[in-house]
Amino acid sequence: MAKKPAATTAFRVTADAGRALAEGRHPDPFAILGPHRGQLAAWVPGAATLSLIQGRGKPKPLTPNPAAPGLFEGPVDATKPYRLRAESAEGVSWEFTDPYRFGPVLGEFDEHLLGEGGHRRLWEALGAHLKTLDKVSGTHFAVWAPNAERVSVVGDFNAWNGTAHPMRRRGATGVWEIFIPGLGEGTVYKYEIRAQGGVILPLKADPVGFGSEHPPATGAVVRRSGLGRKWHDDAWMKTRADRNSVDAPISVYEVHLGSWRRAENGSRPLSYHELATDLVDYVKWMGFTHIELMPISEHPFDGSWGYQPIGMFAPTIRHGTPQEFAALVEAAHNAGLGVLFDWVPGHFPTDEHGLGRFDGTALYEHADPKEGFHVDWNTLIYNYGRAEVANYLKANALYWLEEYHLDGMRVDAVASMLYRDYSRQPGEWVPNKDGGRENYEAIALLQETNVLAYGEHPGIMTVAEESTAFPGVSRPVDHGGLGFGFKWNMGWMNDSLAYMEKEPVFRKYHHGDLTFSTVYAWSENFILPISHDEVVHGKGSMLAKMPGNAWEQFANLRAFYGYMWTHPGKKLLFMGQEFAQGREWNHSESLDWHLCDDPQHQGIQTLVRDLNHLYRDTPALHVNDTRPEGFGWLEANDAEHSVFAYWRKGRDGDPMAVVAVNMTPVERPVYRLGFPAPGRWDEVLNTDAEVYGGGNRGNLGGVETEPVDWHDQAQSAYVVLPPLSVVVFRQASS
Repeated sequence: MAKKPAATTAFRVTADAGRALAEGRHPDPFAILGPHRGQLAAWVPGAATLSLIQGRGKPKPLTPNPAAPGLFEGPVDATKPYRLRAESAEGVSWEFTDPYRFGPVLGEFDEHLLGEGGHRRLWEALGAHLKTLDKVSGTHFAVWAPNAERVSVVGDFNAWNGTAHPMRRRGATGVWEIFIPGLGEGTVYKYEIRAQGGVILPLKADPVGFGSEHPPATGAVVRRSGLGRKWHDDAWMKTRADRNSVDAPISVYEVHLGSWRRAENGSRPLSYHELATDLVDYVKWMGFTHIELMPISEHPFDGSWGYQPIGMFAPTIRHGTPQEFAALVEAAHNAGLGVLFDWVPGHFPTDEHGLGRFDGTALYEHADPKEGFHVDWNTLIYNYGRAEVANYLKANALYWLEEYHLDGMRVDAVASMLYRDYSRQPGEWVPNKDGGRENYEAIALLQETNVLAYGEHPGIMTVAEESTAFPGVSRPVDHGGLGFGFKWNMGWMNDSLAYMEKEPVFRKYHHGDLTFSTVYAWSENFILPISHDEVVHGKGSMLAKMPGNAWEQFANLRAFYGYMWTHPGKKLLFMGQEFAQGREWNHSESLDWHLCDDPQHQGIQTLVRDLNHLYRDTPALHVNDTRPEGFGWLEANDAEHSVFAYWRKGRDGDPMAVVAVNMTPVERPVYRLGFPAPGRWDEVLNTDAEVYGGGNRGNLGGVETEPVDWHDQAQSAYVVLPPLSVVVFRQASS
């Protein structure tokens, strides 16, 4: 009797669909993989056999689908959880939970907000998040790539095979997602993107990744970020609004964490854990009120100092994990210090694993290089007018404030954002819709970011590094401004340094360099910055800028700091300048801390410390930093002697201060100085004091005024003005 022909197995996944899956070009893998109507299709590249484990029964072998090696099918009870056991041709076996058994993770509201570019907590939707679904632990990945044909998560866990874990497209949002069971913290991953036309792009790091590999490796790393941290800085958070106010004494210490101090004979930078003690204790001892961190978001190139970031949501791994970074911030808060961060929304690098042509198109950047490329920095410019890109940046600012309790941000290179013709020649830029040079989209982004930052995190401060005369940088948005809390006073910095660099004999011809700043001193809420930009690229250190012999250089620098700390405006000093670092800053080496053992350098350090304490303890020197009623000239015209004098005033009833500045190496032993009130005035600081390295010439015991009209004041007194010095008098209490 003839045998009956064998029954043909009916496979749900067609041959065409199977080949598309194996070739990484299937548009919707979730439509064919996982359990559907009692039938399971599983895609496991590298598996020779695959078995279904469900309930207490024995594993059930699944049938290979000839459409593609690694594709298996078989019956499944979709109402119950299951696992899969695979074995390779070499006999290596592994067991896992099928990622294609899980439905979408992102909800409809997330989808709506992502689609309109209005997701303020974008980091909670996109990126890699540790999750437990149906009692299964793993990581949920989500990324925006609207023009991709396919996006996959790759890593060691799937041998970097882009066909292994293709993601689910979420409709019109352009977002792709997948939950991969078994992946935990520390998993290194990237995205493989198949662009239009089937082009496989270089592997991309996660734009919303919370961690990165150590450079030069460029993979994203699954991290818990600051999410869910239990903070212990309530006392600080309740008071920081007052500490960040325009009325407060704000003295900022700008730091590059990689070169502030290095460990193990300079072989490595300090960790966040070490910095939480060493840096925080030092800044507190020096009397500064805030630490400003040069960019701490992840960046591939050390030499960019962080200003070419790629991991916008990841604290750099160079010093430790995100949780350790959060602990550094908390330590600063518990020491009474605010922490500001440098934010870089003006441009991003062209590294192939970054945002450039992320899905094969100009997604984050402009397609036209006249709008989308910075020739100066060889970087790309964000397309601020695209809702999703603007959302990405605004949410990023909120992320650092929310998840890491940071107290504010200094926004880098604002001028480059405000003007379409920034550093461009005629014909190299695209005018706005009205034919002008202002970048309306960037202006709107900055305004909206400031409104959101101050609205969601009252008490923070935002600071603009803006080098032009753009109006209203620190004016509220509802009054037509950009909405920043403060602006760096670049004009003061340029003029005052140009003056100080001149030989004293020539300063009388440039007297206006030190007086002009008061013409516009209250047009913005200013911070006086001596930042890293002034001690790089051949500019030399602050000490090296000063003219004269060694003694005169130190005296000049002491006088400059005395002038800076008594001039209206908050203060910012870059690390190393507080002890007169002798050489130009080098990002790859520690500061020269041994110089603090030298009396002259130690004198500068002691002076800056005392200036900080005087500034904080004297309301006249800080309360009206941003208001004209807090300042008045006593002597602005004595160019022949290069002498300047002014009064500072705080609230009604606060003791006033009088400042006298002598910018020549000639002592003025009998100089009549007007005072705004009668009585005794104590000399509370003299940059020529011996403890600072000076000659100890001054007004020990203070001065008593007499009713002689001088400097438009009814009272005056003879004072001693030491050479190259600043003397500060404070009204004695009655």
